[in-house]
Amino acid sequence: MSPGETGRLIAETGVVPTKAKGQNFLTDGRVADRHIEYAEIQPEDDVLEVGPGLGILTQRLIGKGKSLTCIEIDDILADYIGKTYGDELTLIHGDAVKVPFPHFDRFVSNLPYSVSTPIIFKLLDYQFKKAVVMVQKEFADRMVADVGSPDYSRLTVNLFYRAECQIVENVPRSRFKPQPKVDSCLVAITPRPAPFEVKDEKIFFKVTQVCFDHRRKKIGTSLKAAKLITSNDEIPYADARIESLRPAEIAEIADAIAALRH
Repeated sequence: MSPGETGRLIAETGVVPTKAKGQNFLTDGRVADRHIEYAEIQPEDDVLEVGPGLGILTQRLIGKGKSLTCIEIDDILADYIGKTYGDELTLIHGDAVKVPFPHFDRFVSNLPYSVSTPIIFKLLDYQFKKAVVMVQKEFADRMVADVGSPDYSRLTVNLFYRAECQIVENVPRSRFKPQPKVDSCLVAITPRPAPFEVKDEKIFFKVTQVCFDHRRKKIGTSLKAAKLITSNDEIPYADARIESLRPAEIAEIADAIAALRH
C-alpha cells in the first residue's frame, strides 16, 4: 500500500483521520511485511489485530494462521474492513479497550498512541505466544527502559515481570499518512515466567502503581498515603525513590507488605 493508494482509500471511504483517535495509516508495505514476519505466525495460531484501519496488515494476515479477528472502533473503517474481507476474518466493531479479547495466540497491531497504555496493560492479562505492536517511539522507550532512566515507569516494570520486550525496528514518521510529528517503533513482546517470585501479585502491581504515580516522593511516604502501610518499619527501601529500584527490589517491598498482612 503506497502513500497514493492510502490517500485514495481515505478519499473513497470518507474516513477523516483524527488526532483524537491517533489515526496515522502506515503506507510502507515493506514495513508491514516485516511486522508480520516478527510475529512468527504459525498455521495453527489464532491471530488478533486491533485497529486494522485500511487493512495494510489485515490483507497480509489473512491465511497466515488458523483464524483472524480484527477489532475496529471507527464506524467507517469497520464497514470498510467488513465489506472488503467478509468471511475471511471475524470483525468485532467496538472499543478494544472495553470489549473482551477473544482467544488469540498472536497479537498484531498498529496501536494508536491514545490507547497504547490501556491496550498493553490489558494484553498482559491474557495468555498468548507473541505480540508485535507499532507504537510511538517515546512509548517504546518506556516499554524497554532501564532503571534510573526518565522513561523507567510502571509500564516498564509490569512488562519486565511478564515478558521479554524488545524494540525490533525504528519506523520513520514519513512512512505514515497523515504524517505524525514523531517516529514509531515495532516492539516484540514474548511472554515468559517472571524472573523473580512475589508472594502476592496484586500487592506487587499495586505497590508499583502507587509509587510510580508519586515517583518524586520517597517510597515510604507514597505507601503510607495509599494506606498500604502505617509505618516504615520492616519495609525495605522506604527512603528510596521508585525510579532507582529494579523490579526485583520492588518485589521485596511488596513481599514485606504481604508478610505484614499474614
